[in-house]
Amino acid sequence: MSATGVEGVEGAEGVARTEGRADLAPLVRAAQRGDGLAVQELLDLLTPYVGRLCGPIALQDGPDATQEALIVIFRSIGRLREPAALFGWARVIAVREAVRVARTAARSVPDPLDDVPARDDPQLAADVRDVLERLSPAHRAVLVLRDLEGLDEHSVGALLGVPEPTVRTRLFRARRNFRKAWER
Repeated sequence: MSATGVEGVEGAEGVARTEGRADLAPLVRAAQRGDGLAVQELLDLLTPYVGRLCGPIALQDGPDATQEALIVIFRSIGRLREPAALFGWARVIAVREAVRVARTAARSVPDPLDDVPARDDPQLAADVRDVLERLSPAHRAVLVLRDLEGLDEHSVGALLGVPEPTVRTRLFRARRNFRKAWER
């Protein structure tokens, strides 16, 4: 599973570099006023980031979740008060939409954890994705936010709307189930 970030830059560093752009605030404000070029530029900046969040949570419905999240983001952009918070705000929406799409697609019941590819399979990304498919959307969301995005439990809880003890429990179970499936 790739942890690519915005515009081919790896991980959170790419998002941090994009977030730190001096022209981001004027761009967001222009998009809020309805400037089509600003909206298109923001769409180009946010699409890879939102897709990277939605894909591992919604799995085969990742593109649909990405599209739904982007629709919500751009319909609600006028309510964003602080342009510097764009990526954090978009992350909340993306995770919420990815979980919703995955649940709607009736994939919230985990698949049985058997028939997992061997650890030495040459297609590691496919193996990881296969194991992730066997987890519930809630467990995938916690794993993505904690282990890929590097958020702390408090932040994950705030994003998912659950208390920190619930985050810790889900993370423990998700990691345990992931390891169990991976070792087979």
